[in-house]
Amino acid sequence: MVKKNITVIEKARELYYKYGIKSITMDDVAREMGISKKTLYQKVKNKTELVGKVFDFEIEKRTGEFNEMGKNELNAIEELFEVRRQINNVQEKHNPSMHYDLRKYYPDIYKRLHDSKQDRMLKSLIKNLEKGKKEGLYRKEIDNEIIARVQVARAENVTENSCVSVRDYTSRRFFSELFIYHIRGISNSKGIKFLEDNIDQLKIKE
Repeated sequence: MVKKNITVIEKARELYYKYGIKSITMDDVAREMGISKKTLYQKVKNKTELVGKVFDFEIEKRTGEFNEMGKNELNAIEELFEVRRQINNVQEKHNPSMHYDLRKYYPDIYKRLHDSKQDRMLKSLIKNLEKGKKEGLYRKEIDNEIIARVQVARAENVTENSCVSVRDYTSRRFFSELFIYHIRGISNSKGIKFLEDNIDQLKIKE
C-alpha cells in the first residue's frame, strides 16, 4: 500500500525515475497507489496527460527550490555550492532510460521541461554573477550573459558527450569539479581566497 497522502503525480514520478517511462503502465501506477484503474482514469485521461502532469510538477518543484535559495543569506560563492548540491541530488536519481523515453515518446513535454530548466539556469547564473560582483567576489569585467550561457551549455552537454559516462555525471565529484572550475574563472583575488579558505567546509555541505 502506498504511503499516506502521496499523490498519483508523485507516485508516477517516483516510478518513472526508478524504471523509466515506457515500462511503467497505467496499471502499474494504479497498483502502486492501491487504487483501481477506473479511479486513476478519473484523475487523468491517459498516460500522456499523466506524464505531462509529472513533469509540470517537476518544473514547479525545481523552480520553487531555486526561488527559496534566493531568500538565504549566502554569498555568491556559497550559493553556487548550494546549487551544486541540488544538482547532485537530482543527478544521483537520474535514470538515463527516463530521459531517453521522455525525449523519444513525449518530445513536446521534453521540450517544455528542457526550456524551463535552461531558462531557470540562465536567470539563476546571471543573478549570481550580479550578486558576486556587488559583493566584490567576482571580476567586474566579465560579461554576465556570455558566462551564464557558456556554463549552461557546458552543464547540458555533459549528458550528450561520449567522453563522460553516466557514472561520471551522477557522481558528486564531477559537478563539484565543474563548479569549482567555474568559480575560479569568474572570481577575483578576494573570491579565490574565500573559495580556498572555505572549500573544505563548503564541500562538507554536500
